[in-house]
Amino acid sequence: MKGRPFILRAENARARMAAAWDAACAILERPGASARVVVEECQPTRTLDQNALMWTLLHDIARQVEWPVDGRMQKIDAEDWKHILSAGLKRHQRVAQGIDGGFVILGQRTSRMNIGEMSDLIELIHAFGSERDVRWSDERRAAA
Repeated sequence: MKGRPFILRAENARARMAAAWDAACAILERPGASARVVVEECQPTRTLDQNALMWTLLHDIARQVEWPVDGRMQKIDAEDWKHILSAGLKRHQRVAQGIDGGFVILGQRTSRMNIGEMSDLIELIHAFGSERDVRWSDERRAAA
């Protein structure tokens, strides 16, 4: 059974910890029950500016770079590039069998990336595009 998270912020940390303690005590009142309390730092997810920049860069690559898909070189859309490049960031991909054959790469969700991970992805996209002479549509923004 997965417990519910208690998100703490500076202004409500004591009250939220007290609520978490009360929830744990309620669990422990059951015969034979045990509880686990985990405290971890929550890093903020990507910023809206990072997300907008990522999509600008991906669209530039999609317009200018061909990639081997199904055995032939072709242009693919920005969404496909997002999957390819975000998988490249982790250097480990999970592969599932498709329901009608073939394979499905189970990619990483960029919406769950923290600010640092998104910065790494943007840097990877820049490096990838620069190696392929991509002309960025907004040079000032692409350099940010």
